[in-house]
Amino acid sequence: MLRARFLSKKRNYGRRWGSSFASINKGTSGAQYQQPLKRGTHPLQLYSLATPNGQKITCFLEELGPNHVKYDAWYVNILEGEQFSSGFVEVNPNSKIPALVDYSNEDEPVRIFESGSILLYLAEKYGSEMLPSDPQQRTECLNWLFFQVGAGPYIGQFGHFYKYANDKIPYAIERYATETQRLLDVLDHQLQHGKPYLLGNIYTIADIAWFPWIIAISEVYDASPIIEVSNYKYISKWLENCLAKESTKRGMLINSMNELGVRDYSSGDQIAGCL
Repeated sequence: MLRARFLSKKRNYGRRWGSSFASINKGTSGAQYQQPLKRGTHPLQLYSLATPNGQKITCFLEELGPNHVKYDAWYVNILEGEQFSSGFVEVNPNSKIPALVDYSNEDEPVRIFESGSILLYLAEKYGSEMLPSDPQQRTECLNWLFFQVGAGPYIGQFGHFYKYANDKIPYAIERYATETQRLLDVLDHQLQHGKPYLLGNIYTIADIAWFPWIIAISEVYDASPIIEVSNYKYISKWLENCLAKESTKRGMLINSMNELGVRDYSSGDQIAGCL
């Protein structure tokens, strides 16, 4: 009975307590309005935004390079609810970016959602060295990839309560800040081997999955006063290695509101911030 009364009110706690995302927090799923997705000329159609999860995919695609893979990337404004269009929900019923459609076979297009799934799909499809073929190295790569997929929401919850929630709840901030610090410590220990990347000398989809989230702690959440990423010396060097790549510089600015970036993008387009 209590559950029935609770659900019947269809409460929107985002609106009640307030945050930057209050207008999009609902307890239901599915399309909220009818609108097809845009489609470009390339086989891969990406629908995304330059959040850490979105940047994983564009950084990976740019690392593959326009001579190896062609794609169009369409900006999805989640604050305006564009992830709830009928077209987007057809690709990802969970209404989260990024989402991808592979039209390589027009008769049987493939939809892929969840950033970890997209990274794995693309790495396998294109035979990328960023997913090692050696069974032991492949398994180690997937260990760190799936670890990130599970860990990312904890960092995201820290960012929400620390920066976006109107009501600053000390317990919530402390809980997720502590967990974020623990995750950083796990990474820092893995990188103590002195090699440039998580698997040693090999740059993999595991690195790509992790570094946008670590960057977000200071650059998106402005959380340096509470979590000093620079104090993790091995992570700091690893971030330098990841961010030095031209593919990273481009990938971070695709589907971005940044004035140096681009909202909609097609393989090989110029990006102001990378000229």
